[in-house]
Amino acid sequence: MFQIIGIVVVFGMVFGGFMLAGGHFDVIIKAAPFEMMMIGGSAVGALLIGNSFKTVLGVLGGFGKAMAGPKWKPKDYTDLLSVLFVLTKTMKTKGVVAIEAHIENPKESRIFQEYPKIMKDHFALDLICDTLRMMTMNMEDPHQVEDAIEKQIEKHHHEAHAPAHALQGMADALPALGIVAAVLGIIKTMGAINQPPEYLGKLIGSALVGTFLGVFLAYGLVGPFASRMGEVIDEEGKFYQIIKDVLVAHLHGNAAQISVEIGRGNIPSTAQPTFAQLEEALNNVPEAA
Repeated sequence: MFQIIGIVVVFGMVFGGFMLAGGHFDVIIKAAPFEMMMIGGSAVGALLIGNSFKTVLGVLGGFGKAMAGPKWKPKDYTDLLSVLFVLTKTMKTKGVVAIEAHIENPKESRIFQEYPKIMKDHFALDLICDTLRMMTMNMEDPHQVEDAIEKQIEKHHHEAHAPAHALQGMADALPALGIVAAVLGIIKTMGAINQPPEYLGKLIGSALVGTFLGVFLAYGLVGPFASRMGEVIDEEGKFYQIIKDVLVAHLHGNAAQISVEIGRGNIPSTAQPTFAQLEEALNNVPEAA
């Protein structure tokens, strides 16, 4: 919603100010399609040259991500703490054998089936199950496990940021591509140097539209979208950090209630459940079979 408001404000202030200052849109309207073809087309072409197909698809999906915000909502964090609570509690009270069936085949697990959104996130599911699987193989050094999880999260985060970096690269290139379009416009003007000043003025105005569009698109639209996309990815990455915090706390010998409370304390404030809300949720979690 704020992104839509921001777009309206950007267009309103720029073009509204131009109009109130006595500017005329006829030159801009006439030149914009051709300038956009040169600037926008070359920017998209450069994006295709410099990135993989997966990254390009991520850029397209990233606009929706920037508009919608992080996919993990407050309830999802509560659900995550709930599933980690029952797994660590079962592991501590009944031993590793009791959770083997759940981590080896999570899609058939009654525990994970209670939380379909977490189960649909392959990385979150794999991070939980793979880490618990390492624990069942006697890898119980908290520092070693923390380092292993951190490296997995860092790799995932780096890959998730690729579309945002690609979009920022496009934003950085747009002003220069605007200059390219403007130079071509000047070349066209120089080819008509024998024409009347009024005609040459329109040609120069059309050329400057290219510079304007390059800078406007870079700093008014594409750059802010790239920044917002990166911000959303960073916030979504905190979800996986909670998995690390809880499981490492469990390896340090804490009770399940304490481990998830440590995780709760690291949840972003906008999504953090209160102590009472978490306690109520934990009272309703299904027991491991």
